[in-house]
Amino acid sequence: MSTLSKMIATAPPPAASTAGSNTYTDMNALAALKKNPNSPQAIHAVAQQIDALFLQMMLKSMRDASAEGSDQASNEMSMYQDMFDKQVALTLAQHQDLGLGAQLTRQLAAAAAAQTGGAQAPSPAPVASPAPGTVDADASPAGAGAAGAAMDPGEFVAQVYPAIQRAAEALGVSPLAMLAQAALETGWGKRMARTADGAPSLNLFGIKADENWTGARAAAETLEFTGGVATQRRVAFRAYGSIEESVADFARLLGTSPRYRDAVARGADAEAYVAGIGKSGYATDPEYANKLNDILNSSSFRRALKVKSIAL
Repeated sequence: MSTLSKMIATAPPPAASTAGSNTYTDMNALAALKKNPNSPQAIHAVAQQIDALFLQMMLKSMRDASAEGSDQASNEMSMYQDMFDKQVALTLAQHQDLGLGAQLTRQLAAAAAAQTGGAQAPSPAPVASPAPGTVDADASPAGAGAAGAAMDPGEFVAQVYPAIQRAAEALGVSPLAMLAQAALETGWGKRMARTADGAPSLNLFGIKADENWTGARAAAETLEFTGGVATQRRVAFRAYGSIEESVADFARLLGTSPRYRDAVARGADAEAYVAGIGKSGYATDPEYANKLNDILNSSSFRRALKVKSIAL
């Protein structure tokens, strides 16, 4: 088993973290955040709460709109609906990046770094993009079955870049673009579906396991967009025995599917590849290409490349 596999396999699940909460009524989690407010975990949890508040406002507005012209619900029913909306908002915020939390994370991390003498706090893992409604590919799972390995981007690059570089050169696409996609899909290796026996799937690119897949599988929750609306679903993902096997399968998918022909044809340029993969429908997330570009242009990405002395 590779170092990456071992780190993922031994990591505690997200629910075990004291930095966040899975229920909006968990006051202990809030108290835990106050003990170390400048930690990356605390900053990430606060950012998720901001996203949750925004979602609560949206849900309340929708309920108010649907209630117009109808009999008003009882006070008791309204209370239970409010409790339900708060829990749904928190769950969605933990599983999908709305953008507000990500921006706040960057601002809080910069402020924390300034207070500690200029050392930058590591950014939280990017949230995985939702899966498309096809059997070809999707994004990595968010939530159940995911791992929370204490791995930084530099370690992730050191583990996966050699295999990605070989596959990218064979296809004629930018290895940096493929690396950014693996980082987005797995949250820099921190979120991977697990098989029934708890082993990490090593699925770097979030490829679904359709009826034609005869290999190992790993089931997990993921968000998919239909008509702009996110829906959480439990789906099966392909599982691999090694990083090399995962990258080779992804390269085979890109090279044989007409769906990704344009992305591969223009893939020598990282930005062109990102634009092509976004238009291809690889993920249903309308912001998928933008998220890939955010990673490519991020300071975390540049620092991670220094581990292998990789030039942008």
